[in-house]
Amino acid sequence: MPRLRAVLFALSLLSLCASPALAVMNTSAEHALLMDGQSGQVLWAKDGYVPTPPASMSKLMTLELVFQRLKDGRLKLTDKLPVSETAWRTGGSKGFVRVGDQLTIEDLVQRIIVQSANDACVVIAEGLGGTVDGFVNLMNSRARELGLTQSHFVNPDGLPDPPGQLMSANDLAKLARHLIYDYPQYYHYFSERSYTTYDRGKPITQPNRNTFLDKFSGADGLKTGYTDASGFGVVASAVRDGHRLILVLNGLRYPDLAKDAPAKMEWIGEMRRGDEAARVLDMGFREFRSYQLFKPGEIAGVVRVWGGTKSSVAATPGKAVAVTMQVDSRAGMKVTMRYNEPLQAPIAQGQRIGTLTVSAPDFPNLNVPLYAAESVPRTGIFGRIIMGIKALISGHK
Repeated sequence: MPRLRAVLFALSLLSLCASPALAVMNTSAEHALLMDGQSGQVLWAKDGYVPTPPASMSKLMTLELVFQRLKDGRLKLTDKLPVSETAWRTGGSKGFVRVGDQLTIEDLVQRIIVQSANDACVVIAEGLGGTVDGFVNLMNSRARELGLTQSHFVNPDGLPDPPGQLMSANDLAKLARHLIYDYPQYYHYFSERSYTTYDRGKPITQPNRNTFLDKFSGADGLKTGYTDASGFGVVASAVRDGHRLILVLNGLRYPDLAKDAPAKMEWIGEMRRGDEAARVLDMGFREFRSYQLFKPGEIAGVVRVWGGTKSSVAATPGKAVAVTMQVDSRAGMKVTMRYNEPLQAPIAQGQRIGTLTVSAPDFPNLNVPLYAAESVPRTGIFGRIIMGIKALISGHK
């Protein structure tokens, strides 16, 4: 009968007895989450799985639908969409669209990312969804496809009216990672420092509201947000020494700014938000390291096979396996391989045959699928008879 086996790898860099690592990450944000860019591991969270108003950070979902259509050929950057009166009348952050304008997709994308233009979001929504409501349905459907289970959309721009727009920090980080790695050809827009539009022929240049871009070396995205309900928030990402981290902060509140004029309060809040994102990400890069466990195609273990032309098969993750964790957690890291043994032949190359689990203090377990490194055909009738006789004799010893 098959039985579950767990093999503990005694790698030279591992110790089985280590004191718990110290959790040093902290922020005044009500909701926060730090994610490893390469693997998607959640490294640290503070109420990071609670749906909360995302403000303009939800524009990342609007942009995802645009990028998806650009990638599959339904749209081109040079395609144009008309500006309706509804779009022109949209409040909040402005991209200065005018009724009757025909704006290119590329222009609208830059207005949304750099200027956080709510009016440009409505142009996109009406152009791609027929109506704003139709586009919101597309947003919610696409969110389910992407596994954003803690998100609900009611508009394309994140404005508080109508209410009900919600995203968790975890979903925002997952969406950001998807944008970075699935649409690399469009990601450069997120690092633009300013964008110039024209109103009646006069140039209007607006800076990117993501002040984090200029406060952290290696910063290259993504999006900020602010409403009274959400507080100040940011989805930030940066690369240092080839390692990418993604940070989400939401619910940053500065009550001492309440006496300032709204424009001044928002400007100072934007600067403080950038400072906080830079401080937390710097802490993340300092406290967390990426450790490679297996190279591409490297064998993780060997599993016994019953009824095959071979008595065992090599198990491999197939791809490189690296784990990111706090430096202090590394000493207590354990790597365990679990599988049902013996496996019943035939076994196809690439067939999943087990799971690799990485655990450590102050670290959520990471599970990696293991696959057969080669095929093992079923043995012939005479081979099975011989194995049956051997099993019978062995069972009576």
